[in-house]
Amino acid sequence: MPSFDVVSEFDAHEASNAVDQANREVTNRFDFKGTGSKYVLEDNVVSLTSQTDFQLKQMLDILRQKLSKRGIDIACLKEEDPEITGSEARQKVIMRQGLETSLSRELVKKIKSSKIKVQSAIQGEKLRISGKKRDDLQAVIALLKEEDCELPLQYENFRD
Repeated sequence: MPSFDVVSEFDAHEASNAVDQANREVTNRFDFKGTGSKYVLEDNVVSLTSQTDFQLKQMLDILRQKLSKRGIDIACLKEEDPEITGSEARQKVIMRQGLETSLSRELVKKIKSSKIKVQSAIQGEKLRISGKKRDDLQAVIALLKEEDCELPLQYENFRD
C-alpha cells in the first residue's frame, strides 16, 4: 500500500553554518564595530546579543538572509520578544522542527473532511498518510500545500 510521511524538519548542520556566516558578517560590518554583537546557537535556539533594539532588527534580517541562502525555510523561525536592559539587548529565535500533536490533529481533520480515501496516522513528530491509489496520495500532498500552516511541511519516504 503506497504511503508517505509529512514532516517539518531542517538541516541542523546548514543552520549552524548559517549562524557562523551571520557572525562573520556582523564582526566585519562597520556599523557593528565595537558593539559586541553576536549570535549563539544552542539546541535549535539562536540567541542574538547587541547594544540596541535597532541593531537586533538588523541582525535578525542578516540571520534570515543567511538561513534562506542555505536552503532553510524561515517559516520555521519563532521570534521571542527582545529583552532590552540598560546596555544590552537580547532576543531568542527558536528554530522549530517536528509536527506538534495539535497541528497533526488539525491536518488529519483537513484530510478527513476532504473525503479523499486515505488513512492518516500520527507517529510522534510525523504524520503517515497511506492509501490504495498513488493519485489519492498526490491529492493529499496538493491539499496540504494549499493549507496555511505555521510550519513548513516536507513530504518524504514516498513508497509505492
